[in-house]
Amino acid sequence: MQVYLVGGAVRDELLGRAVKERDWVVVGATPAELERAGYRAVGRDFPVFLHPETKEEYALARLERKVAPGYRGFVTEFSPTVTLAADLQRRDLTINAMARAADGRIIDPYGGQDDLAARVLRHVSTAFAEDPVRILRVARFAARFAGLGFTVAPETMALMRSMVAAGEAGALISERVWRELARTLREPHPERGFEVLRDCAALGVLMPELALRPGLPLALESLRHAAGGAAADSGTGAPVRWATLLAHLPAAEVDSLCARLRVPNEAQELAVLAVRLGRHLRAADPPNTAAASDPEWLLQLFEMADAFRRPQRFAQWLEVLAARARAAGVPAATVLAQSTQLRAAIHLASAAQLSAAELQTQHGPQLGALLRARRLAALSQENISINDS
Repeated sequence: MQVYLVGGAVRDELLGRAVKERDWVVVGATPAELERAGYRAVGRDFPVFLHPETKEEYALARLERKVAPGYRGFVTEFSPTVTLAADLQRRDLTINAMARAADGRIIDPYGGQDDLAARVLRHVSTAFAEDPVRILRVARFAARFAGLGFTVAPETMALMRSMVAAGEAGALISERVWRELARTLREPHPERGFEVLRDCAALGVLMPELALRPGLPLALESLRHAAGGAAADSGTGAPVRWATLLAHLPAAEVDSLCARLRVPNEAQELAVLAVRLGRHLRAADPPNTAAASDPEWLLQLFEMADAFRRPQRFAQWLEVLAARARAAGVPAATVLAQSTQLRAAIHLASAAQLSAAELQTQHGPQLGALLRARRLAALSQENISINDS
């Protein structure tokens, strides 16, 4: 029995990046042997085991054979005779098809180290075409490594285009599509992932509402600004990036797209809100610039956003607004000033209070009208200018 560190851990070690997960392949063993050694079986479709101490995943070397369309149409074969090279050959990209032996040797039968040096995302073999999820994975890796200069190999892009033309992308189930798109949104350069999907024609199949709109280039530039080169879990979240990407679409198309992909409520609601508030901004005079010195106009904005009850979501929308403004060429100082003014205005309006006597003597609509009047009075202290594209 031989054990090898494989996949992303080897790739990231060679890139000098922090390794977050370690996956292992076991060659020359049977499930019974691993169980006798204390490993716990957890794999449903093929033998995967948890190490008794580290709890890291150890998988028996295996082969996969395509028997039906779509990403689920595989039969997995495993035995002690499956070699490491055969196991690595079924992987998606050469940079993910390397292994490290216990003595530190790098096993690289498909040129992964050369492609790391050349900053190229290249498929290992034509078996890549058997699994359409790999199109989404290439997009995700492009989004992750764009800052290092990685590009998709021309032959891999051509293969992905042929897969889309053959209908493979259309065979993906919605939940899996959204799972991969959400991962792409969390990468440092999500706009690059969506560019890859556009260039291989998969975006037109998976997200035609976005692909067919003339505002796509500005949407991708806005997404770049929303990401800012940082991971989504360290600042701007995936819902903000999703809303930024879709903010130029009609609300009905956003709803349709989110329903089809089964997007979580938080992301869908923020995207629809961004569309509605963007329409409110563009309705101001002059076009595309709201001279929001009118407290009534500003209060309507806050009410549409449900900002008093959901301040966190309103703060997320401000991030969407700022990203779109920067993409449209609004100076950074202006964007910062606008955000600061809006935050100050919502703070003033939120601080408007009713006295205990008023709460006792006013009821129902009268109480709401009085609170609204107080908020209007508070907002009259502000002079806000908002830009949206």
